[in-house]
Amino acid sequence: MKRPVCLRASATCVSIASLFLLGACGRKAPAPVAVPPQKVEVLTLQPQSVQVHTQLPGRISAFEIAMVRPQVNGVILKRYFVEGSDVKAGQQLYQIDPSAYQAVYDSATGQLAQAKANAVTARAKLERYGPLMKAHAVSKQEYDDALASSRAADAQILVAKGQVEAAAVNLRYTRVNSPIDGRIGRSLLTVGALATVGQTSNLAVVTKLDPIYVDVNLPAISLLRIRREVASGRIHTNPDHSVPVTLQMEDGSTYESPGKMQFSEVNVDQDTSTVVVRALFPNSDRLLLPGMYVHATLDEGTDPAAILVPQQAVTRNSHGDPQVVVLDADDKVAQRPITTGATQGTDWVVTSGLKAGDRVVVVGLQKIHPGQKVSPVPFSDAAPASGAK
Repeated sequence: MKRPVCLRASATCVSIASLFLLGACGRKAPAPVAVPPQKVEVLTLQPQSVQVHTQLPGRISAFEIAMVRPQVNGVILKRYFVEGSDVKAGQQLYQIDPSAYQAVYDSATGQLAQAKANAVTARAKLERYGPLMKAHAVSKQEYDDALASSRAADAQILVAKGQVEAAAVNLRYTRVNSPIDGRIGRSLLTVGALATVGQTSNLAVVTKLDPIYVDVNLPAISLLRIRREVASGRIHTNPDHSVPVTLQMEDGSTYESPGKMQFSEVNVDQDTSTVVVRALFPNSDRLLLPGMYVHATLDEGTDPAAILVPQQAVTRNSHGDPQVVVLDADDKVAQRPITTGATQGTDWVVTSGLKAGDRVVVVGLQKIHPGQKVSPVPFSDAAPASGAK
């Protein structure tokens, strides 16, 4: 009697399990959730009229520098200038003890006087012997000796004059004068110190500060471009055909007096492919000093159809070359190499690689990759990026 009950229970369990299986097979698996395209901010490029400037880093160099050094040996007796003051060419700076050189000069002067006296005697004797030789009162040999003595006396005058001039030069060198107009620095030797010819240190340094040079390193290709722009009239030159330049100081301020570029260098550095060019600036207030780091700005005229891209949209590849991310007609991402020129505020002037109508990704670069489809929205800061500079 128990066996049939077990069979019925087993059948019941199988029926319940079958119902669960049938219910599970009847339900569908949930569909995968679609990920929306990544949102990015893009700027549609439009040509603009901008004032083109080239900013060149450089160093200020003195117009003239004179290293004041002694030309004779001696003790410095006096200093005649105030350190840091302006001096004139020929102004006496130091006095070296002249006593020894004065004695040599006096001795040379005396020897010159003696030589002149000997020449007078020798010339008079020669004049007397001339008629006597014709009258055969003296021999031809005696006349020749008198002639030789007269000429030797004249030669002694020349030797004595040279000694006087050399002594005068050394005596004059005891007065140490400024060779140029300029501002003199600190005195490196004090009164009582011994100055010697050939010493390695200077007595002082005189620097001419007005006008003053700004030396800049310009890429050779940029020099060629600037010269072409000058020849075409795009860069307006001064009446003397020099290129006007403005100067920006290291603290960001602008130097009030404009200068002019001088293309004086003729050699290009083979290692850096740059050429050193000089700009000449007035410096009447002595604000510019040699060694200062500055930026010389060259006005290259107006570009009526410049393409500007925000600096934050430009990245660099592994070689350091600039590139941007652009969108095609299907809103797909692609990288594009570009060539940049000067900066205009927070933008780069793009010289090649982009054209009007291209859409450049500005915000969201870190979240996208080439070939990905994105959802573009206008760049929220497009107004300052696309405004005229």
